[in-house]
Amino acid sequence: MPDWNYEADGAYFITICVKNRKCILGEIINGKMELSGIGEMVQKYWDQIPEHFGNIQLDEFVVMPNHIHGIVVINNLRCVHCRDVACNVSTGNIMSRISPKPKSLSTIIRSFKSAVSNWCHKNNFAFFQWQPRFYERIIRDENELNQIRKYIRNNPIKWDLDRNNSGINQQSLKNH
Repeated sequence: MPDWNYEADGAYFITICVKNRKCILGEIINGKMELSGIGEMVQKYWDQIPEHFGNIQLDEFVVMPNHIHGIVVINNLRCVHCRDVACNVSTGNIMSRISPKPKSLSTIIRSFKSAVSNWCHKNNFAFFQWQPRFYERIIRDENELNQIRKYIRNNPIKWDLDRNNSGINQQSLKNH
């Protein structure tokens, strides 16, 4: 939403895709996600988000073969002594006005994607790339929150119907 403050308290449904929707995070076997080495790092770095952003709580999350879904809850009351990731000092130019704010959803997701990418490039997975940007939806009420949780939990068993499933059997990377 153009006028929404993405530093504001609230729950956000996030989807992040691998570039070109390549199935390199793992594979679905009998309705269960089997993570590749990269998929394991995605899980690890997602779980560590609250360690770096004290105003964040994580909710339901799933790694899929070529994307992830998660719920991020921004709760600024939890964050009395939070350390800012960046200091957006006004320099009088447009960059200071358009750059992500320190505790914003964009900064959180950018930091997560960067951590995974950096790990991949340092560990001989230089081919790994995220799709630019990410999808987000502001969760408006408890009913919607519960529906999204159910959607995330059921995502692996519905993989054959998923629009992010290219239908191409990709070589398994679970041993990497």
